[in-house]
Amino acid sequence: MTILELQNLKKYYATQRAVDDISFSIQQGSIFGLLGPNGAGKTTLLRMITGIFYPDSGNILFEGKKFEPIKDIPMIGYMPEERGLYKKMKIGEQALYLAMLKGMKRHDAMQKIKEWFVKFEMQSWWNKKVDDLSKGMSQKLQFVTTVLHEPKLLILDEPFSGLDPVNSNLIKDEIFKLAQKGTTIIFSTHRMEQVEEICDEIVLINKGKKILEGSVKQIKQDCKENIFKVGFTLLPEPFENSIFDIVSTKDNYFTVKIDEGHKPAAVLQAFLDHGDSIISFNEILPSLNDIFIMKVKDTESARQFEKVLIE
Repeated sequence: MTILELQNLKKYYATQRAVDDISFSIQQGSIFGLLGPNGAGKTTLLRMITGIFYPDSGNILFEGKKFEPIKDIPMIGYMPEERGLYKKMKIGEQALYLAMLKGMKRHDAMQKIKEWFVKFEMQSWWNKKVDDLSKGMSQKLQFVTTVLHEPKLLILDEPFSGLDPVNSNLIKDEIFKLAQKGTTIIFSTHRMEQVEEICDEIVLINKGKKILEGSVKQIKQDCKENIFKVGFTLLPEPFENSIFDIVSTKDNYFTVKIDEGHKPAAVLQAFLDHGDSIISFNEILPSLNDIFIMKVKDTESARQFEKVLIE
């Protein structure tokens, strides 16, 4: 089931195209990565999804119907990168206030707050103020206040900022649990290793345009470059061939790039014919970080070329 669909969204500021004809859909229960460099249009896009901004044109569908902020926003949880907590307010009172703003009854809100505070070991924080918390502790509180009302759609913008590895894993585990229960999660970050670990599908935008979309596994397959890591009992001397090039050498391994038109089996056979003893042979897929950089650079180069042609 598609829970959120964006159809040809546009948002302009004077001469700047913050979001320029972007379309994609998100399935219920998935963890969806929204990626892009600074200034790509991610924040504007998230603010349109949450009803803070209205698009200049295009449509947003929520659960198959036109997005209606007043009716649909209570089913959305949004944790922005900028902190949205009241610094002088006591933490327990603040969590209760924010939960009731989302439509929760006081009794239900108190019960949920206590459950989350125990889960995150925050019981002793009740009468503290946000001013008294570290950045990581504030991040845990912000996460809790975002999920208290059990939203159908959860938007997390840099949720691990300021967290140590232990608390990062704690929140990561809760993200997976929420997704398993049917919560749909939009995850926005600059940390590509986190995207590879967490997200099912991604969309990459740059300069307001969508430049890449799909499952993480399929994107890595589509962008692979026929590079393999070959392990040997004893590292052989390189030899001339018309099948592959040796990209690098480390310990008892060659990293090789297979020439177009040849198959991995041909590389194995070439080493065996050379008398080498192979102990491993693995394909190296590009990381999302490499793909991210490559696609953004390609987009910038295309824009520069287009600009030259126009001029």
